[in-house]
Amino acid sequence: MSMLWRAIGRVDALIDALLRWDEQTLQAISENPRLNPMSKLLVSATYMGDGYLWGGLALGLILFGRPIDRSYIILGIGVMIASIAIFRMFKMVFARPRPILVVSPFRSKFLDSYSFPSGHATTSFALAWVISVCYPHLWVQIAIYLAAITISLSRVYMREHYPLDVICGALLGTFIAIYLLPLLERIVF
Repeated sequence: MSMLWRAIGRVDALIDALLRWDEQTLQAISENPRLNPMSKLLVSATYMGDGYLWGGLALGLILFGRPIDRSYIILGIGVMIASIAIFRMFKMVFARPRPILVVSPFRSKFLDSYSFPSGHATTSFALAWVISVCYPHLWVQIAIYLAAITISLSRVYMREHYPLDVICGALLGTFIAIYLLPLLERIVF
């Protein structure tokens, strides 16, 4: 029995260390003076991650794309719906409070109170995977992953999420897309 308690103690210590790292990294990013010149970009990225970037890309492809592009949009919508459902479920299960609610009263009205995992990171990385598979061009992949990373970083910079929320959201979104995309491709194509 004492081995069990020692193992539990080690896991407890590991979790405490991870949460301390999370808090320290949040402070380091959100208060980093080197990020101040990027402040407008990061604030814009948070708003773009609310769906405007992905909706704008989809609208552009609907209006100016080829028929295959419209099929890719259906794949993206399917992956996005699954991502939202799954990250919402995880938020309810983990119920991790946000670092702080945003100073802006307008913005804070649209936030749920839970932080883990980041919905912006989950959907951004899920859609980045879909786009990178559908459009396997190096520059498209670099651009879309830079957008996903910037959106995710902005969530920590604005103190709406801890770094682990974003990291786990990015991993969750990627795994959802990896596993769901082949299933959806069978249905759509």
